[in-house]
Amino acid sequence: MKLIVKNISVIGSGTMGNGIAHVFAMHNYKVTLVDISTIALDNALNTIKGNLERMVAKGKITEEIKIQTLENITTTTELSNGVKNADLVIEAVSENIETKLRIFESIDQFAPSNCILASNTSSISITKIGTATKRAEKVIGMHFMNPVPLMQLVEIINGYSTSKETTKTIIEVSHSLNKSPVEVNDYPGFVANRILMPMINEAIFTLFEGIAGVNDIDAVMKLGMAHPMGPLQLADFIGLDVCLSILKVLHEGFGNPKYAPCPLLINMVNAGKLGKKSKEGFYDYNGNGKELIISKSFLKVE
Repeated sequence: MKLIVKNISVIGSGTMGNGIAHVFAMHNYKVTLVDISTIALDNALNTIKGNLERMVAKGKITEEIKIQTLENITTTTELSNGVKNADLVIEAVSENIETKLRIFESIDQFAPSNCILASNTSSISITKIGTATKRAEKVIGMHFMNPVPLMQLVEIINGYSTSKETTKTIIEVSHSLNKSPVEVNDYPGFVANRILMPMINEAIFTLFEGIAGVNDIDAVMKLGMAHPMGPLQLADFIGLDVCLSILKVLHEGFGNPKYAPCPLLINMVNAGKLGKKSKEGFYDYNGNGKELIISKSFLKVE
């Protein structure tokens, strides 16, 4: 029997989680947003409300759609309660394999037997995640892009055991959100980050080796390659800790030194300079957005 997807549970209310909840709720799905923190859930609802109000102000949606979207979202700190009626659960927590395996083991225990379990992971093996459950054929990747309400792509990742029926259902769900799903197979970094992260890493090496400054590197890619955002600015936007985590997955997964993260990236993450979310990365986000000058002692300058 074909699964009718109506009830969505989103695990994790951070940037990606609240964006995913926003999009599903705006397309008339009933969404339960789950997080261990009530403060995080309140912040997520405020973020969604603010984003919807900006859409109303720009004439993209009506006030009625904003109200209905917010009414479609409920929150809970109890995972068991949050997934008990779900047709589709989407996990959107940090890129940590142990955390994800633990969450999927719990979801598998409490979600209905016909429920599909998806991960928004940007690099971690869907096949590995599936082994934490007793329904590997219903485990799949739904890698949304940030910001979720604006970006069209959803990278659909098939694990080794993912069934064709599961994949077909998730592709249909993605289309219902007015997104463009692209189906890929489960190898480190999938497609998006297997291509993107080495580019970002190479940009960091270009800075590390003293070839050019932050603004100049980004300007070359924006003006010469028509990228809307330079690779260093994009790294700040993604989060330098997330970039490092994905590069480690690529490096370990392929065993190829070309994926080894730049020492400057490692040092910046160790120093807590994570990009926009920490207010400092390659740029300063404490109100001015100016390029930060990296100390020469941390650069590989001959």
